[in-house]
Amino acid sequence: MNSFGRTIRRRTILATAGAALVAATLAGVPARAQDVTIPIIVKDTTSFYWQIVLAGARKAGKELGIKVPELGAQAESDINGQISILENAVSGSPAAIVISPTEFKALGKPIDDAAESVKIIGIDSAADSKAFTSFLTTDNIQGGRVAADGLAAAITEAFGKAEGEVALITALPGVGSLDQRAQGFKEQLAAKYPGLKLVADKVADGQATTGLNITTDLITANPNLKGIFASNLIMGQGAGQAIAENKAQDKIKLIAFDSDEKLVKLLSDGVIHALVVQDPFRMGYDGIKTALAASKGEKVEANVDTGANLITKANMNEPRAQELLNPKLD
Repeated sequence: MNSFGRTIRRRTILATAGAALVAATLAGVPARAQDVTIPIIVKDTTSFYWQIVLAGARKAGKELGIKVPELGAQAESDINGQISILENAVSGSPAAIVISPTEFKALGKPIDDAAESVKIIGIDSAADSKAFTSFLTTDNIQGGRVAADGLAAAITEAFGKAEGEVALITALPGVGSLDQRAQGFKEQLAAKYPGLKLVADKVADGQATTGLNITTDLITANPNLKGIFASNLIMGQGAGQAIAENKAQDKIKLIAFDSDEKLVKLLSDGVIHALVVQDPFRMGYDGIKTALAASKGEKVEANVDTGANLITKANMNEPRAQELLNPKLD
């Protein structure tokens, strides 16, 4: 073959390869793993819990060789901010999106709209949408049941039987995961512990100071109060501070949901009796892996329960408890 023929052949090969690359791109099939982008959108990039989720997602991205932009608002109450973040993420034509909806009702339609263009993987909290390809979360109703069992055990240990007045503090209204925890807690009290009377069911505004003030008021208004369930990390911080300041840990048993350094210290000091701890690292890690599989058209599970664990001062130094309480963030 002469030089002219070799040149023509080379151009033909290059043209064919280029056409294949364009076709793959138009079809939504990335040419290389490192070109794949799967954003993860969390409720709040500043809190310890969501930093653990992001650490799991980051690890999965490194292992898979894909880009995982970490997106989120500065507060869980910023609903409009999360909607804007989701819309912007969709406009970037990612392979898939992983999201933890900030609010059940408000995020339903935006997720429906987003799912018309890209696979949506949900983690942690539900939304009013049937468009999720897969959903990875704690069974929050079961988590509420675990909290009720833990509180009943604490009251029995301290006072001889599971009887007395108890209270529930929820961080924000309308959040799917929090509503489910409250549901499970109440149902378990009614089904298993008729001697425990729910005398207060408070809903806050997502601020630790509000949790502090609510708990202080509960202590003052209910002198016979024996237990409190604070259904998320921020309320656990506020309630724990109130109980510590009032030196009420001997007469009021506190169960909190999730963990950070403050809550672990309060657990170690006996201010908090137990923590119901999720596995946020797994949510982030498996969320990204599931999203990549879904983007390739692979079959993924519609619902995955990532588990809830009761950690007390007695078992907090066991290996599994330490994995959950002190996850690696790098």
